Amino acid sequence: MAETVKKVKEISAIVDTESFTLSFPDREAKIAEFAYYKAENRNFIPGYELEDWLEAEQELLLDQYGPI
Repeated sequence: MAETVKKVKEISAIVDTESFTLSFPDREAKIAEFAYYKAENRNFIPGYELEDWLEAEQELLLDQYGPI
Protein backbone atom coordinates (compact mmCIF):
# COMPACT_ATOMS: atom_id res chain seq x y z
CA MET A 1 0.00 0.00 0.00
CA ALA A 2 2.80 2.40 0.85
CA GLU A 3 4.40 1.76 -2.53
CA THR A 4 1.09 2.54 -4.28
CA VAL A 5 0.73 5.80 -2.37
CA LYS A 6 4.30 6.71 -3.27
CA LYS A 7 3.71 6.07 -7.00
CA VAL A 8 0.40 7.92 -6.96
CA LYS A 9 2.07 10.91 -5.31
CA GLU A 10 4.85 10.82 -7.91
CA ILE A 11 2.29 10.84 -10.72
CA SER A 12 0.20 13.48 -8.99
CA ALA A 13 3.24 15.71 -8.63
CA ILE A 14 3.50 15.78 -12.42
CA VAL A 15 -0.12 16.91 -12.80
CA ASP A 16 -0.94 20.40 -11.52
CA THR A 17 -4.25 19.57 -9.89
CA GLU A 18 -4.86 23.15 -8.75
CA SER A 19 -5.40 24.47 -12.26
CA PHE A 20 -5.96 21.31 -14.24
CA THR A 21 -9.08 19.22 -14.64
CA LEU A 22 -8.94 15.91 -16.45
CA SER A 23 -11.38 15.29 -19.26
CA PHE A 24 -13.35 12.05 -19.07
CA PRO A 25 -11.02 9.92 -21.26
CA ASP A 26 -7.95 11.32 -19.50
CA ARG A 27 -9.57 10.77 -16.12
CA GLU A 28 -10.32 7.14 -16.92
CA ALA A 29 -6.78 6.60 -18.19
CA LYS A 30 -5.33 8.04 -14.99
CA ILE A 31 -7.64 5.89 -12.84
CA ALA A 32 -6.60 2.82 -14.86
CA GLU A 33 -2.96 3.70 -14.29
CA PHE A 34 -3.44 4.09 -10.52
CA ALA A 35 -5.42 0.82 -10.41
CA TYR A 36 -2.65 -0.93 -12.34
CA TYR A 37 -0.10 0.08 -9.71
CA LYS A 38 -2.38 -1.24 -6.98
CA ALA A 39 -2.67 -4.59 -8.79
CA GLU A 40 1.07 -4.66 -9.40
CA ASN A 41 1.73 -4.23 -5.68
CA ARG A 42 -0.46 -7.31 -5.08
CA ASN A 43 1.42 -9.29 -7.74
CA PHE A 44 -1.72 -9.18 -9.90
CA ILE A 45 -3.67 -11.57 -7.67
CA PRO A 46 -7.10 -11.77 -9.35
CA GLY A 47 -10.38 -10.80 -7.73
CA TYR A 48 -9.53 -7.25 -6.65
CA GLU A 49 -10.02 -5.43 -9.94
CA LEU A 50 -13.14 -3.51 -8.90
CA GLU A 51 -11.66 -2.64 -5.52
CA ASP A 52 -8.48 -1.36 -7.21
CA TRP A 53 -10.50 0.73 -9.65
CA LEU A 54 -12.73 2.27 -6.97
CA GLU A 55 -9.80 3.05 -4.68
CA ALA A 56 -7.86 4.60 -7.55
CA GLU A 57 -10.88 6.68 -8.57
CA GLN A 58 -11.34 7.89 -5.00
CA GLU A 59 -7.65 8.77 -4.66
CA LEU A 60 -7.69 10.71 -7.92
CA LEU A 61 -10.83 12.63 -6.99
CA LEU A 62 -9.51 13.41 -3.50
CA ASP A 63 -6.23 14.54 -5.00
CA GLN A 64 -8.07 16.80 -7.45
CA TYR A 65 -10.80 18.23 -5.26
CA GLY A 66 -9.84 17.47 -1.67
CA PRO A 67 -12.15 16.01 0.95
CA ILE A 68 -15.79 16.96 0.78
